[in-house]
Amino acid sequence: MNPNPRRTAPAPVQDPAPEAPELCYLVEGMDCADCANKIEALVNRTPGASNPRVAFTTQVLRLNLDESVTPRESLEARIRSLGYKPTLRVPDGTKSHTHPEEAAHHPDRGEARAQDGEHVHELEDKPWHATRQGREVITTGVLLVAALVFGFIEPQLSRWGYIAATLIGVWPLARKAWAGVRLGNPFSINTLVTIAAIGAVVIDEAPEAAVVVFLFAVGELLEGIAAGRARAGIKALAALAPKTAFLLEGEGEDIRTREVPASSLRVGQVVQVRPGGRVPADGTILSGFSALDDSPVTGESVPVSKGPGDRVFAGSINTDGVLAVRVDKDPSDNTIARIIHLVEEAQGSKAPTARFIDRFSRYYTPGVLAVATLIAVVPPLFLGGAWHEWLYKALAILLIGCPCALVLSVPAAITSAISAGARRGLLIKGGAVLETLARVRTVAFDKTGTLTAGKPRVIDVVALEGSEAELLGLAAAVEQGSSHPLAKAIVEKADEVGATAPPSSDQQAVQGKGAQAIVQGRTLVVGSPKYAAELAPLAAEVAGQIEAMELQGKTVVLLLDPPALLGLIAIRDEPRPDAREALSQLKQLGVEGVMLTGDNARTGQAIAEGLGLEVRAELMPEDKLRIIGELRRAEKGNQKVAMVGDGINDAPALAQADVGIAMGGGTDVALETADAALLRNSVTGVSDLIRLSRGTMRVVAQNIAFALGLKAVFLATTLLGVTGLWPAILADTGATALVTLNSLRLLRFR
Repeated sequence: MNPNPRRTAPAPVQDPAPEAPELCYLVEGMDCADCANKIEALVNRTPGASNPRVAFTTQVLRLNLDESVTPRESLEARIRSLGYKPTLRVPDGTKSHTHPEEAAHHPDRGEARAQDGEHVHELEDKPWHATRQGREVITTGVLLVAALVFGFIEPQLSRWGYIAATLIGVWPLARKAWAGVRLGNPFSINTLVTIAAIGAVVIDEAPEAAVVVFLFAVGELLEGIAAGRARAGIKALAALAPKTAFLLEGEGEDIRTREVPASSLRVGQVVQVRPGGRVPADGTILSGFSALDDSPVTGESVPVSKGPGDRVFAGSINTDGVLAVRVDKDPSDNTIARIIHLVEEAQGSKAPTARFIDRFSRYYTPGVLAVATLIAVVPPLFLGGAWHEWLYKALAILLIGCPCALVLSVPAAITSAISAGARRGLLIKGGAVLETLARVRTVAFDKTGTLTAGKPRVIDVVALEGSEAELLGLAAAVEQGSSHPLAKAIVEKADEVGATAPPSSDQQAVQGKGAQAIVQGRTLVVGSPKYAAELAPLAAEVAGQIEAMELQGKTVVLLLDPPALLGLIAIRDEPRPDAREALSQLKQLGVEGVMLTGDNARTGQAIAEGLGLEVRAELMPEDKLRIIGELRRAEKGNQKVAMVGDGINDAPALAQADVGIAMGGGTDVALETADAALLRNSVTGVSDLIRLSRGTMRVVAQNIAFALGLKAVFLATTLLGVTGLWPAILADTGATALVTLNSLRLLRFR
């Protein structure tokens, strides 16, 4: 080491460059995985553009663009040069990144949209013949038939008819191929088909060239139809929220209702929801009782009875009573809009297998071109082969090598699965999560609110000084204002028996142990038996009472005026009715479960035994992190560990697991925390997630086998001279159809 290192003045600290504004485009014609890859590559090569997120099922492109480097008009022109039509949309419902001067000339661009998912409605599914692919199929088909008819009238005209059909049909593909060359992507599917079609014309195989162009157009049409089917699930979500709402105005006897657009509602307003109507916004019931059908949002099959103070979701169906609901969320931020936004992002994110295939195709396509060139040149030059024969085989190899079906095999399955899950209350945040879920072999469950109902009730009250009501009143004073489930249970019990909670101050939580506050001049503590023993020794009789209660599955808390013990309160949180069924389903899938709880060992063991589950008890938050790490290290090979929690207290453990699954019945935390969320507040959703993910990966494997298997068969038959040009492209189109139909099966997941 240099004993006298030369000191230099520290570099001035610079503020990080602000992130470029986000733009959101609807890209008409971007309805296949290859289209999405081309547009993503274009954005990555555009100066000033970054972070592209492409979802071909919804035809949405999101990106950050520094318009001082590349104006948006220039970006749009580049996209149009690839054959797509971009339409600018505001990326969310709260703000617009439109420049003020542009907004002056285009006021509609400066307005914030009311719904984040509203743009989905603009993607009206046109009849196939009105789409870009449909028009190309019709055009090439008509030209092909016309050439065939000319053959019966004047055979010499037939040849020129086929040439015209080929050149007119291949022109859009040639334009896209040339645009790809200019943008640094010369080896695209369009390039292969263009070379094969024009080459076939050159060697006087125009009829087959025309058939090739027609079949390729049919394959693209099939991909568009598949994207439309997957998009239908997102459109169905967007259509759940009603377009209008009945706004309550005035006070007292002057209250009146006025029908207004649901998109105009603002936080704090009150709306009336009539029987048979849909809730127009996320909110809280102020008055009225009714059963609400939440199945459109959460997948919950049975209507849930709700009354004043209960939350409701936009899109839920009010079955019988009249409700007054306070709007708690802006329409652009309601549960449906958030789900749509998250599903779009999930479909835009790529699974590891998809990323591998993308990387593979970058080398695969030029490799196919190189192999075809060798097949065309080597036999005639060195083996005495006929030029026409080997040129023909080389062109067929180009068509066989088209990676359409291979590129589509993963994203088609992933997007179908994510759409199917979202419609059934299973929110999955991307293909990587799906792949990981398929390999889960251990699931760690939080106890409270996950395996149990999350609504503990006070069962026993043992007062060692004074009356039970006085004990409850003092304990409620300490716990007043706490959001902990046990604290809420104590406060509710005190209210139920009419116990008065005296004023308290200086409330403090002792993490993982209890709470304390100053009540009537005394510092009172409500804590676990373990914490109480740290403050004062417990008598043998009291310890025996505590043990007996804990063996019954009750959680015991003690009220102390240290060192004096004032009494015991036993609380029990019953297991969910569906918990045993959920664990049984997981065992059938070969998945083991373990319960993690901060509760005492005896209480945890009592509940776990009833569910047939291993338990780790008396855990602090950092202990849960440690155990998740141990479980991950214990798994063999590529097996994974999932953690299921309520999305609030368990956030660190959810993040530590290979897959974090949040329970929450549609809450904000359930939507934002972890990798997947169960919108239907049922723990059986965990096994549903794993079944869906495993089914998806089976479909992906089948798709890849279809795509590569057909190519291998036709490669062999082409080299042997059995098949030619049009069977080669038919193989690719057939593989695309098989992959598409196989992936769409996932939309029927139950």
